[in-house]
Amino acid sequence: MKLNRLLEITNLLLNRRSITAAELAGRFGVSVRTIYRDIDALSVSGIPVITSQGSGGGISLMEDYTVKRAALSDGERNELTFALQALKATKYPQLDALIDKIFTKPAHSDWVTVDFTPWGADPDAHERFTTVKTAILQSRAVWLEYINADNQKSEREVEPLKLIYKGQAWYMWGYCLERVDYRMFRVSRIKKVRLLERVFDRDSVRVVSPPLENKPSVHLLLVFTEDALSRLYDDYDEEMLTVNEDGTLTLAVDLPEDEWIYSYILSFGSSVCVASPEHIRRGVEERLMKTLAQYEKP
Repeated sequence: MKLNRLLEITNLLLNRRSITAAELAGRFGVSVRTIYRDIDALSVSGIPVITSQGSGGGISLMEDYTVKRAALSDGERNELTFALQALKATKYPQLDALIDKIFTKPAHSDWVTVDFTPWGADPDAHERFTTVKTAILQSRAVWLEYINADNQKSEREVEPLKLIYKGQAWYMWGYCLERVDYRMFRVSRIKKVRLLERVFDRDSVRVVSPPLENKPSVHLLLVFTEDALSRLYDDYDEEMLTVNEDGTLTLAVDLPEDEWIYSYILSFGSSVCVASPEHIRRGVEERLMKTLAQYEKP
């Protein structure tokens, strides 16, 4: 929801001289405060957004910037689309060279660094991610060495169709020639990847939608301390949060019920407590006890 709103705000600013926060809030059904938080996110990402107060004020692009959308090639439009889609996940998308093409502004060659790989990842992880992205944009097949959730290693030839950021991780969705079917590959489990010369006709592929919502979900009530607020705003609209009398915040959310849900909750450390349902609360307690037992070993 937040990503779609950011993309639409960007498009509106490219086509309108100015728009007020109240107009945007009414359009998207959110508070004015949420709109200003969206504008801050776009500004941090390199979109030259400014706000002005008073009569005739509003939200607009900087006057010294000249939109040159027609100068973009198809490849650059793909790169820009990818960068904006990555905004929710990274907060600092790949807009360096592309913003220079879209807007006339003083050149700054080293104002942002984007790395989609986690801390501690091996040095080749970023290159593998870039290879996958290139294959999708160029409709080229890839060979890869993959380790699945059961620790089984296999070699695959895949026609990659989409990059997906879901549940704090990147996935590649594509057609696997070995399995003769569509498959989802977690990018962090791709240990080797090679771009092949073979180009496939993406338009002729009967693209099946990725099974993103097939997992059963559970309705959670999570109570957070105030120090988790900034991270909560990264993932959820403020309308989903209820401020309690003691200063804590309650989040009501539906999440997929599998092992990921426990790692997600535990990633907040002591800043979160599961209010309901009871079986998830007990599951978190069991995992905490197992972790504590590891540290109690001599």
